[in-house]
Amino acid sequence: MVEFTLNGAHVRIDGEPPTRTLLDWLRETRGLTGTKEGCNEGDCGACTVMVTDDLGARALNACILFLPQLSGKTVRTVEGLAAPDGTLHPVQQAMIDHHGAQCGFCTPGFVMSMATAHANEAQDYDTQLAGNLCRCTGYAPIHRAAEAAAQAPVPQHIASELASAASAAPTNLSSRGAAANSAEGGQPAARDPAATCVTTDAAAFQPNTSDALAAWYLDNPGATLIAGATDVGLWVTKQFRDLGPVAFLNACADLRGIDITDDTVTIGAITTLTELLPAMQKLHPSFADMIRRYGSVQVRNAATVGGNIANGSPIGDSPPALIALGATLHLRKGDSRRALLLEDFFLEYGKQDRSPGEFVEAISFPRQTDRLRCYKISKRFDQDISALCGCFNITVESGTVTAARIAFGGMAGIPKRASAVETALIGQPWTDASVTAALPAFAQDFSPLSDMRASAQYRLASARNLLRRYLAEDLGVNVSALEVTP
Repeated sequence: MVEFTLNGAHVRIDGEPPTRTLLDWLRETRGLTGTKEGCNEGDCGACTVMVTDDLGARALNACILFLPQLSGKTVRTVEGLAAPDGTLHPVQQAMIDHHGAQCGFCTPGFVMSMATAHANEAQDYDTQLAGNLCRCTGYAPIHRAAEAAAQAPVPQHIASELASAASAAPTNLSSRGAAANSAEGGQPAARDPAATCVTTDAAAFQPNTSDALAAWYLDNPGATLIAGATDVGLWVTKQFRDLGPVAFLNACADLRGIDITDDTVTIGAITTLTELLPAMQKLHPSFADMIRRYGSVQVRNAATVGGNIANGSPIGDSPPALIALGATLHLRKGDSRRALLLEDFFLEYGKQDRSPGEFVEAISFPRQTDRLRCYKISKRFDQDISALCGCFNITVESGTVTAARIAFGGMAGIPKRASAVETALIGQPWTDASVTAALPAFAQDFSPLSDMRASAQYRLASARNLLRRYLAEDLGVNVSALEVTP
């Protein structure tokens, strides 16, 4: 059973498969066809809806959002955006006034992205609308509509939902930390009786604590764990996979949040990239800049840090940055916990150091002076998969390199450190001559493939040039580059 609020009305759903998407349910069961299917993989934004919960108002892609992920949340579609008396939302009116639609297919998705930005008072429109594609207007009328709507107050029915969500208890990692401290020698984790359990055509479980998840996953080690579904969603919508037993993790508050101490930064596994962004803006701004280029607002609102690691993708953007920061991965199986360096988690393509029934609880890295620089190379600036991603964390004292952690995605079958390059740099002067001498070591570390995104030669040349760029920027050279303004 799934319960949530849809356009102001309570909804209770029984008997739907756990991997039924919100998009399909809205269109086929509820007859709410304003939410469109375009790409069906979270790229075009035509299916965007507004979801409000304790994280605030979020624009999400309904095409890769499963119904159980909505438990206890509030959903608004384009049909429910106007006020109860029929007054159009300021965004809807602005789209009319500024001629923001032509064929109209993409319009509901744009409206919902704009309405969510309006609710959050976000005016970085290029960022907020980067996940919505239009083939007709050239975007300028839509941009003008967004600017015009920003002058109007948030409608009362939307403001009330935001206020209700704001009163929810904040999520943090404190309970996870307490559980970890008391785990050794304790009793086996008991399944939380308050956890929501959805039983349909395939077993589905929705725990609200990591203890409940740990117990269930021991009994169902072959199950699929779903947090944001930005990857798993495509397994269903594009590959038509039968996932078998599934567990939805979004209610596990003790797996969400960021804990920053004087010594350590700890990130819960189901912390979204949107939640991670402000913390990294303060600690490591270059990492934050790269996060802004990860997918779209809709994707970042759902995608989790733990998911970006656990799926083992060789082109995931966050693992190279976290490896460069010296991150440790915290894994749990039942009551047993272990920690390993993140770089050691990735064994080979498609294989990670994780046993059946074991899951990621958190990621941590040492609090440190910011020396991190992250570079993403892709064909498009926004909403694109990396051809390669290079992250550099090099310590220089008195003009000499004393430590180096360099990691890349897209250069091997796994996210990988450039160990030979690091060795070539450590102990050498931080100069162009030393960097030039270290460049041949890239060929010792990496033998990249050629594919549709880049050739092997391009990847190696780009990796070498990124090290040169890091040096130039560090020495204050004016490097001409496309920048993102926070």
